[in-house]
Amino acid sequence: MKNQVIVITGAGSGLGASLAKKYSEIGAHICLLGRTENKLKDIGRELPNNYSIHTVDISKLSDVKRVFDSITQTYGQIDLLFNNAGVGSFDLAEELSEEDIHNMIDTNLKGTIFCSQEVLKQMKKQNSGTIVNIVSTAGLIGKATESVYCASKFGVKGFTESLVVELTGTPISVFAAYMGGMNTDFWSGIFDQDKTSKMMNPDDIAEIIMDNIKPRKNIAIPEIIIKNVK
Repeated sequence: MKNQVIVITGAGSGLGASLAKKYSEIGAHICLLGRTENKLKDIGRELPNNYSIHTVDISKLSDVKRVFDSITQTYGQIDLLFNNAGVGSFDLAEELSEEDIHNMIDTNLKGTIFCSQEVLKQMKKQNSGTIVNIVSTAGLIGKATESVYCASKFGVKGFTESLVVELTGTPISVFAAYMGGMNTDFWSGIFDQDKTSKMMNPDDIAEIIMDNIKPRKNIAIPEIIIKNVK
């Protein structure tokens, strides 16, 4: 991965930050994408190698186009995209606000689609690349108080599986990671520390994903499921 260009959405914390650090350690250039510049700067200061910061609202196609055009013009390629950014609001279906619903669908589903569209244009030109969609086990099974969050993630699952079919026979690969809850800021204000401390470590998840997307002769791994030990 040395000198490759890796784009990570939601890079300011959690799994995105873990992936950024681990790929930076092996010499990749990391493009840190997120809404909050200060959080991205904090992560950037922890990286041992080259990185760049790109503030973006992935729910807006014009903003996504702006950032991806800038990255390709500056670095000439994008080798790996992690669609990692996500938001969640959890309550009974009838209690979710219109804003919450739009936010989850726009960020989790539309954001993944918009970023994938833009990176595919470049990957098809360079005839190489990998897209990794961080989906969550909420994309596999319905859960109480997570109806719209699950709906957004089920949408990402369908989009990902369709991309796999579209790109069959090309040198571009698509990978989905379905994991349970991780001990990150995502759950701040939702679960207490006792519960989050029993969740998975994002560094462990990053290592598992990195190992599974390594190119191997005559092997394709389109998805993995990673669950908490109960």
